[in-house]
Amino acid sequence: MVRRDKSNYIIQSVSHALDVLEEFHGDVDELGVTELSKKLKLHKNNVFRILATLQSRNYIEQNKANENYRLGIRCLELGQTFIHQRGMLKQANPVLQELAEKTGETSYVSIMRGNEVVYLDSVEPETTVRVVSRLGLHMPTHATAAGKVLVAFESEEDLRKRFSGELKSYTKNTFRTVEELFRDLEAVREKGYATDLEEFEEGLRCVASPIRDYTRKVIGALSVSGPAHRLADEKIQTIFGAEVVRLGKELSIRLGFRE
Repeated sequence: MVRRDKSNYIIQSVSHALDVLEEFHGDVDELGVTELSKKLKLHKNNVFRILATLQSRNYIEQNKANENYRLGIRCLELGQTFIHQRGMLKQANPVLQELAEKTGETSYVSIMRGNEVVYLDSVEPETTVRVVSRLGLHMPTHATAAGKVLVAFESEEDLRKRFSGELKSYTKNTFRTVEELFRDLEAVREKGYATDLEEFEEGLRCVASPIRDYTRKVIGALSVSGPAHRLADEKIQTIFGAEVVRLGKELSIRLGFRE
C-alpha cells in the first residue's frame, strides 16, 4: 500500500479558517473583513463566511460598534486546556526520572509559595544511601538551591522587598547578609544554575535550574540533591550543573518556552 503525503488530505476551507484565526496575533486586537481579505488574498465573501462559521462556534466575536472581528472566548478555553494538559507536574515526571538516572541522586521539582519553596514531586535513585525526602516540605528560599534559582531572575527591587535585614542561619555555610546572597544570585544568573553547599543542612548539597513556561517566566525549579561527598565541587561543575541545566531547559520547552 502506497502511503499518501499528508498534504493530500488537507481540507482547503479548514486551512483558510485557521489562516483567519492566525491573523489575530501579537498586538492585533481586531480586524475587518476587507483587511483580512487583503492579507489572506481571499475573496471578501469567503472571508465573511469563514468568520460567520467561527462566530457561530464562539472562536470569533464581532464588535458591534465598528463591525470588526476579534478572537472569541473559545480560543481562551482551548488555550487553558492546552496549558492544563501540558502542566508542569505531568511534563516533569520523565525529566525527573532521567535526572535521577543520570546523576544517581534524588531529583525534585518545586515552586514558590509566598517566600518559601515547596517541593511537589521527586524521584529517588537506586542507591544504597539516599537523602531524606523533602517532598511536601516548605523550605527557606535563601538557603536552598531551588529557592535561589526561583528568585534569581527577579528584579533587584523585588528581591529587596523579599529579603531584608539579617538572614536566618541554618548552618555555618548559610548566607548571613542580603548582599552575600545577592552576589550568589548574580552567579546563578551567569551559570544558569544555583547551588546549596550545605547551607540548609550539613552534609547535604543541591543543584537547581529554572523551569520556564511559554511566557518565559520562571515557574518552578528542577533540582538534584545528595550527600556532600558525592556532590563534590568538581562534579557539580562538570556533571550535575550541566545535567540540571540541560534537563531544566528540556522541561521548559515541554511547557512552551522558546529561547
